[in-house]
Amino acid sequence: MISLPLVYTVLALVAYTTGFWYAFMHLLAKHKPNNWFMSVIISIGLLLHGYVLHNDMLTANGVNYDVFNLLSFTSGLMLVLSVLYSTYRPVSALNLLGIPVAAIGLICGFAFSQPNQYASTHSIGLDLHIILSLSAYAVLLMATIQAIMMWFQDQELKKKQKRLWVNLLPPFQVMESLLFDMLMTGFIMLTAALLFGFFMVDSFIQQHLAHKTVFSIISWFVYGFLLVGHFKFGWRGQKAIRFTLAGFLLLAIGFIGSKFILEIIIGR
Repeated sequence: MISLPLVYTVLALVAYTTGFWYAFMHLLAKHKPNNWFMSVIISIGLLLHGYVLHNDMLTANGVNYDVFNLLSFTSGLMLVLSVLYSTYRPVSALNLLGIPVAAIGLICGFAFSQPNQYASTHSIGLDLHIILSLSAYAVLLMATIQAIMMWFQDQELKKKQKRLWVNLLPPFQVMESLLFDMLMTGFIMLTAALLFGFFMVDSFIQQHLAHKTVFSIISWFVYGFLLVGHFKFGWRGQKAIRFTLAGFLLLAIGFIGSKFILEIIIGR
């Protein structure tokens, strides 16, 4: 018997595929896609994606933090934000990146997630801290990808012959404005995650969170410094790209470095 989550997964993938090809064909023909149609079709896919994720992630015993559920969650969130940003900035082309990422995340979450992957200690506050942290990482990863695309776009714009993917992108100034939208969103989420962490975590040393916390705080200062520099002194361009990459590198060292030390060196 075919399960309802399977049906919803297939329907979500159909919606994602329809939205992708609609946007791709219009942009390839240099025609502006209908934002209303794009928003509706992608929103249908996201609602179905959310239902499948809800069944796997939110259980009677708490939140199931299986790695594939988290991948599904973060990929879906990235597409949600991509759609929201495209409602007020001409950046529909970036949905061509967000849609396949969300589709891959959905497939991985549905096919490979395992039950009973819960946090050792459970509370609403701790769950909020974890979800906010994941959300901040997802948004700041989007900003990092955006910064990398801007760097390549800047290099290509200096050449006489531009590649096809550069022609599909919005103007550099629009990409730059979107970068700071992402950075501001991620910075607010990271601030909230850190505040919840300070109130919810009993012992940073015993729970092996000191390394991750220190690098997250340093990263928070880097992003904050960049945002202040942008709005007060007009920092932009290559300086903004370098600060964005440095901030996410610190976050990655905090997260991946903690996992490496605990699981490989200490063996926990």
